Amino acid sequence: MKNLVSMKDLSVDQIMAILKQAQAFREGAHSTVKNSYTMANLFFEPSTRTKMSFEMAERNLQVGVIPFEAGFSSTLKGETLYDTVKVLEAIGLDALVIRHEENSFFEQLVGKVKPAIINGGDGTGNHPTQSLLDIYTIWQEFGTLQDIVVTIVGDIAHSRVARSNADALTRLGATVHLVCPPEWQGEFDTFNEFDKVIESSDVVMMLRVQHERHDSNMTFSKEDYHQAFGLTVERERKMKDKAIIMHPAPFNRDVEIASELVECDRSRIFKQMENGVYIRMAIIEIILKGRE
Repeated sequence: MKNLVSMKDLSVDQIMAILKQAQAFREGAHSTVKNSYTMANLFFEPSTRTKMSFEMAERNLQVGVIPFEAGFSSTLKGETLYDTVKVLEAIGLDALVIRHEENSFFEQLVGKVKPAIINGGDGTGNHPTQSLLDIYTIWQEFGTLQDIVVTIVGDIAHSRVARSNADALTRLGATVHLVCPPEWQGEFDTFNEFDKVIESSDVVMMLRVQHERHDSNMTFSKEDYHQAFGLTVERERKMKDKAIIMHPAPFNRDVEIASELVECDRSRIFKQMENGVYIRMAIIEIILKGRE
């Protein structure tokens, strides 16, 4: 694996290898990368979990990290992403984590620059590291992905998480239901009624309403949305005994999920964040070992 830009680039065997490497790190394994490498995290969109967990993963692997702040970079002077990456290539960086508002930004980079490219999220397109940590959390919970029913609810059309997960989970043997208002269906086949699928779900994954990506005619009141498509306390009571709640975060309490459910016994939301460090360690480890 030379880069990681989309879940579609990973085979089932590669996905499982990443999960097993993450589990090894979780159990105390140390990096086996022989050489010293240097990375940078280029985030052109806001991020807390992805950026900070990559930084923790890099620290845990003892990888050198060069700070990069988009708001103080030459991109403000008109420098293109490609030229920025070429600068970092010239000064000797080995790998770059990039989040960018442009869908498929990586197409201008992969195969054209020397540093490995890890996609930290592109527009509404892909979020492979989030998908991998979600898959890892489900695998950790149930010991398998085969025949697990995963229901993803919310802003489907604008969600890079939904796109990445729907493809990968299906290939791993899970059944994926997508639930959203008709306005947010995009190119997907979806359910418009949450209550039709909640009782059969092993995993209920809620998504943030991405107001910043909406046209003005795609608005709901918080109260109306919560009642129609939110995970309310009443809906949680209909879930299977061993079903779990997930959310890629940030979450809007009492919009897509009732505040009291964020940290309830079913919730794996903060476990996902913890798992994100191990998954990102595994990805960096595999990519850097491939450069030796």
